[in-house]
Amino acid sequence: MSDIVIEQAAVVEADLNYLVATREKPATYAGEPPAGVPLRSGTYRMQRVSIANARVSPPPGGLSLDRNGFELRSHTSALRDFSDRAAIERLCYPETEALLMRSTGAKRVVVFDHTLRDGEATRANGVREPVKYIHNDQTFVSGPRRVRDHLPPHEAEEMLKSRVAIVNLWRPIGLTVESSPLALCDARSIALTDLMPSDLIYPDKVGETYAFVFNPRHRWYYFPQMTPDEVLLLKIYDSAGDGVARLTAHTAFDDPTSPADAPPRRSIELRALLFF
Repeated sequence: MSDIVIEQAAVVEADLNYLVATREKPATYAGEPPAGVPLRSGTYRMQRVSIANARVSPPPGGLSLDRNGFELRSHTSALRDFSDRAAIERLCYPETEALLMRSTGAKRVVVFDHTLRDGEATRANGVREPVKYIHNDQTFVSGPRRVRDHLPPHEAEEMLKSRVAIVNLWRPIGLTVESSPLALCDARSIALTDLMPSDLIYPDKVGETYAFVFNPRHRWYYFPQMTPDEVLLLKIYDSAGDGVARLTAHTAFDDPTSPADAPPRRSIELRALLFF
């Protein structure tokens, strides 16, 4: 593995994969698609954008989950071996719920699933590759649906009368991230017209996510060389209004400053319902 570079560029120029708006609603399969069907439909086009290093060039006032849609936190997990799903649920779910309650002031947090990712081509056992398409994991339609999916019907309807949010916690596994880091878009730079609903097809249901069309006003950030003792909190859905960030956009990308011998990125993302 290459030595970690201490001096970091304030901005990098990189290509991000945006959806091209058409009349077709794009779709992505969460697992293997049927024979002859592509994993992802829709037309995508690379756009060269500036991505600010949030460690050395944050926006005035810094970054926060409710203002910008994402923030960085220091947090050490009690788990070191992420190959055991039962151990992830036993250790990572409660510690994530506790961290999100402390960080957001939510009265209740329920982690409802997680995904492991690995840039290594030989990954297996349900581990997925980093996603290099700009997206947000829920829409204004599917966000409330998630509450109904994971709570008893009467309780879900009661909770939906108050503020509800969905937040992802993203953590590197094992090594410092030197390839395929996450780029995150400042929620304040996203227009409603940039959001394009997209079907997410599971074996037993169809969910909905947002893809994004290009907008030159988008302001992108990333945190290079994230360690396993750092986590990103990403706003995926929020029922609140009054200037609170309701979502953000994110994507893995090819960092031009990554060493040629950088190891594949390994990470875990945990998804949680927050009730206020």
